[in-house]
Amino acid sequence: MTFPTWRDWLFSGKAFLASMAALFIALSLDLPRPYWAMAAVYVVANPLAGATSSKGLFRALGTLIGAAAAVLFVPLFVNAPVLLSLVVALWTGTLLFISMLDRSSRSYVFMLAGYSLPLIALPTVGSPETIFDTALARSEEIIIGIVCASVVSAVVFPTSVGTVLGPRISSWLDDAGTWADEILRGEGATPATPLKRQKLAADVTGLDLIISQLGYDAGTRDIVRHSRELRGRMLMLLPLFSSLADRLHALKMQGGGLPKDLVSVLNAAADWLKQGGSCSNETADGLNREIARLQERNRSLEWNDLVLSSALTRLKEIVDLWQDCLTLRDEIVSGRHFGPWRYVFRHHGVVGPARHYDYGLLAFAAGTVVVGTFAACMFWIWTGWANGAGFVTLAAVACSFFAAFDRPAPLITSMFIWCGVSVIIAFVYIFGILPAINSYEMLVVVFAPPFLLLGLLVPKPQFNLLAMLMAVNSASFIALQDHYTADFTTFVNEGIAAVGGVGFALVWTLVTRPFGAEIAARRLVRAGWKDLAETASGERHDDYERLSGRILDRLGQLVPRLAAIDQRELRKVDGYAEVRLGFNVLMLQQVRPDLRPPAVSAIDSVLSGISEFYRARLKVGEAIDPPQALRQSIDDALRTILTEDSGSGSQAVDALVGLRRALFPNDAPPEIAQMPESETFHLRLAAE
Repeated sequence: MTFPTWRDWLFSGKAFLASMAALFIALSLDLPRPYWAMAAVYVVANPLAGATSSKGLFRALGTLIGAAAAVLFVPLFVNAPVLLSLVVALWTGTLLFISMLDRSSRSYVFMLAGYSLPLIALPTVGSPETIFDTALARSEEIIIGIVCASVVSAVVFPTSVGTVLGPRISSWLDDAGTWADEILRGEGATPATPLKRQKLAADVTGLDLIISQLGYDAGTRDIVRHSRELRGRMLMLLPLFSSLADRLHALKMQGGGLPKDLVSVLNAAADWLKQGGSCSNETADGLNREIARLQERNRSLEWNDLVLSSALTRLKEIVDLWQDCLTLRDEIVSGRHFGPWRYVFRHHGVVGPARHYDYGLLAFAAGTVVVGTFAACMFWIWTGWANGAGFVTLAAVACSFFAAFDRPAPLITSMFIWCGVSVIIAFVYIFGILPAINSYEMLVVVFAPPFLLLGLLVPKPQFNLLAMLMAVNSASFIALQDHYTADFTTFVNEGIAAVGGVGFALVWTLVTRPFGAEIAARRLVRAGWKDLAETASGERHDDYERLSGRILDRLGQLVPRLAAIDQRELRKVDGYAEVRLGFNVLMLQQVRPDLRPPAVSAIDSVLSGISEFYRARLKVGEAIDPPQALRQSIDDALRTILTEDSGSGSQAVDALVGLRRALFPNDAPPEIAQMPESETFHLRLAAE
């Protein structure tokens, strides 16, 4: 762990200032639970002004929805405690499920609305006539904390979301440029993509949360469109890098080396991509001219020349995409982001916003929260525990907070430990410090040490959630009022209820979710096989944008899980090969109507074989090798198109070359009969 920076101290001071202001306002308005206003500040506090504003808005909405549900359900079901428990559990789990489907900052609305119902409703079941006043007070206090946090964040040395986005983009382009340099100079020209390079897809999908917060920052609202365009192009680069690496590897293995002219162009492209500097249209135009010159000279229909044409096509697409990325990055960083921009990459659509959702696994995670919350309610009803509402509430909160993780138990364990620490801190304050405090100024002084220290941990990603929970719990357990009241028995019961609720969530999670990342990884791999089988068979009428978005999103979810498991077969997965294969399948389906009947029949045989192959994988549940019959059908289709068709046939040939390399990278080259010169046509893939 590194020492806190001045930015960490600044954030901690701002959060503490906002919390004390919220507490002062709530006390001045004589609200029943002013500590909720103080706790709300630490829930929404973020070093970035836009993130604070967005989370504040979503917390306000979530609280209002949960409060409205409490006002509705408590009078209806207060005389049927089991039914009320079921309603609370279903509400919490259903809204949690919806929140897990939304990966933007907006997801917080639904999760908070879910557990706000038990938080507001359950403590009032003994006096249901007070539910409206309790819901109103909770909403008022939460909104006071949100407003204070947002105002302080926006006024006192605000930090824009854009200050984080620019360096993240540059860092990613540096990493991508390093990989491109390895490929173009030969060291990284391999048929399989290393896991550390597949991680680049996860790094791009990690930008989604930042991009979703840009619209809530006054200084970055205008760059939202540019940021989304850049994200799509960054993701599109990755399968193209992988495809180029595969083609260069094939050329070196079959021909013993690369042509000198090609090496010269590759080195020039490597120099440009590796430097990662400002966009140079002259450099990009020069590279494209050299690529076109090599394509014009490459007129043969031998296998190596087809692979070379495919490699040059990928190189041109990379140059165009890289030029777009540099242009967008420079405009985002410099602020020249108003109005339209001129893109270069036009060959086909870039990665779209489509996402992959494992509905079954998400429903299971939400279902465990439903059953766990209901079980906690039944325990409360069975025991008649006076403080059982706090037990149920903390159980629901702990289960909800970590439901989206593959292994929530370790995180709930940390929450259990630090919840206990919060109870100890609250005990020291209530019975040792607060009795001697007789002014608000002294209250600020005695609160400063623990909350400033917790504020230093909030900006650290590895401590963010637990530091926030500890700050919120400490403020809630201290339960500061406008006059000092302390009862040891009540405090102990409430502390036991809180710690016991988190402990129940821990035990429940260990019982219902003992597995880790491996099951999620296997399901992601199988979903990819199913997607490709349906795409090849024509069941999915997708385009490049939707298919690439879905596959690369799956890859972004898969890579962190592969890094966390030791399953040997899963670690062999090359997600980029699936993206390349999917693109080639879509290309065949796109050009198929323009081909002659013999070529159409050959293409149909290839697509049918691919669909059957991936359905076979799904059936046996293992990554079995593709059958040689499929390789033969690809070779036959190549020969048929080269002898029977032209025009759109060039794109079909490129797609078939890609399929053969993706499915049979180690097989001997196909034997393609040489045709008479008068019947040949030139493959100008780079120009199309």
